[in-house]
Amino acid sequence: MPEQAKRGFMPSDKQDFSEQALPALRKAAAEICYLISRGYPVLSAVRFVGDHYQFSERQRLALARAVSPQESIRSRKSRQVTDISGEKIYIDGFNIIISLEIAFSGSMLFSCMDGTVRDLAGLHGTYRLIPQTDKAIKALLAALEELRVSGAVIYLDRPVSNSGRLRERICSLAEGIPFGLDVEIRDSVDTLLKSEPLVASGDAIILDRCDRWFDLTRYVISSALGGYDYIYLAP
Repeated sequence: MPEQAKRGFMPSDKQDFSEQALPALRKAAAEICYLISRGYPVLSAVRFVGDHYQFSERQRLALARAVSPQESIRSRKSRQVTDISGEKIYIDGFNIIISLEIAFSGSMLFSCMDGTVRDLAGLHGTYRLIPQTDKAIKALLAALEELRVSGAVIYLDRPVSNSGRLRERICSLAEGIPFGLDVEIRDSVDTLLKSEPLVASGDAIILDRCDRWFDLTRYVISSALGGYDYIYLAP
């Protein structure tokens, strides 16, 4: 696949996250974790440490997404569940599907300090379906069936372009599934997910506020692709 067709890939990533670059990134991750665990704002800590190491903007973004304060890590892990059989799960649609598209594109995914899987793809209000979209949706639906959920709600952000087309595609591929599925386009997805009883998202803000969460992205990737070459920035 041409590199420019990969979701979440930039040519500079080969250098920014090479084996030679990872030791400095991991050392920086430990330093940032130390600072933010003591109350320093994440962006300020990333800027301070990033300036010291002269990191690129992509490297800084990766650190900001991969590193979390120790208290947040403990809190998130305490509310993570591993068995969702018979339950209804509420899914952060774009967050999960984009990460799965990236996995099927063979692009970079980060295994983060809190155990979640995150990427560097920027949505910024724009989204388009790509050849890997169908693979991502089918893998997601197959995993939900394998997990034996009683139902699922996939929330898609209304302000994001092509949310309607993605909803239509999900509904088309979901015919015949053995569980209830709703795909809803809503204005404030983050706010909705924070109040749902069981969610699937990699968004740190949602994970800090929700009652319980399931690491659906990692489960789907493991089920559909087996081992994945995640980038580990945790020291």
